[in-house]
Amino acid sequence: MERKKVTLPDLYRKKAQHLPITMLTTYDFPSAQALDRAGIDVAFVGDSYGMVVLGYPSTVPVTMEEMLIACRAVARGAQYALLVGDMPFMSYQAGVNDAVRNAGRFLKEANMEAVKLEGGRTIAPVARAINAAGISVMGHIGLTPQNVTQLGGWRTQGTTAASARALLDDALALEDAGCFAIVLEKVPDRVAQLVTERVGIPVIGIGAGLHTDGQVLVLHDLLGYFDKFLPKFAKRYAHLHATIGEAVARFKSEVEARTFPGPEHSFSIDDEEWTALLQAIQDAKPARTFAAHDDSVDATRAY
Repeated sequence: MERKKVTLPDLYRKKAQHLPITMLTTYDFPSAQALDRAGIDVAFVGDSYGMVVLGYPSTVPVTMEEMLIACRAVARGAQYALLVGDMPFMSYQAGVNDAVRNAGRFLKEANMEAVKLEGGRTIAPVARAINAAGISVMGHIGLTPQNVTQLGGWRTQGTTAASARALLDDALALEDAGCFAIVLEKVPDRVAQLVTERVGIPVIGIGAGLHTDGQVLVLHDLLGYFDKFLPKFAKRYAHLHATIGEAVARFKSEVEARTFPGPEHSFSIDDEEWTALLQAIQDAKPARTFAAHDDSVDATRAY
């Protein structure tokens, strides 16, 4: 069956028909191709790029320019998935005009099809303005990594009646602001199910249980390619960090043992050409040479 480009109506249809939405982070050309081959619905260039690729201690230091570079690479690799770029910290918090301008850069300069921003009711006016400018917006509530210090660390959100009600209010505010979907992170499963049932837009969970409209994971967690920590809500489907380490160690061992490269990795010259080369060298005027230990000779001079 011929693949078709995933669009926003496709996500709405999946919610209406109770068909799970799949979403993964991706930060480069080859991983974007892999997501496309697997048929992932949403290719998400998350600001987790800063932690799992750039080595930052959190998502906060990531810049617009760094995000745009990753987005451009992903856009070149994914043809079918819906492309969503994550707006980094302080690219939308300082004011509506800055937010709209920066959101536009994701589309105009990096070929994204939508942007994501963190926050609920307080950020809803910004989401509304970006949406009004013709840019599709995905919201993100619950545990919001850009505000993790204010939240008191990587804590589960919505664990009390009051905080769970606040999450629902945040989701409704984002829907009212025109967001086409919401990421809901690290909240109790029953709270996530309640939010999912009460809003008319897709809710994509990460650490939010089974009953959201879809699931998202950080690709490097899924692949076992990031070894500093593994969130409880993440599942490793592979262990690439160990596999890569083993492959690199084998390369080192074979180079040191002179078993790599072998004949199958090498190139040859015809015997006649080789003989002609040796004859040419033999017939040529001997080149001026000097001993490497002779400090009186200027080794940088052309001879």
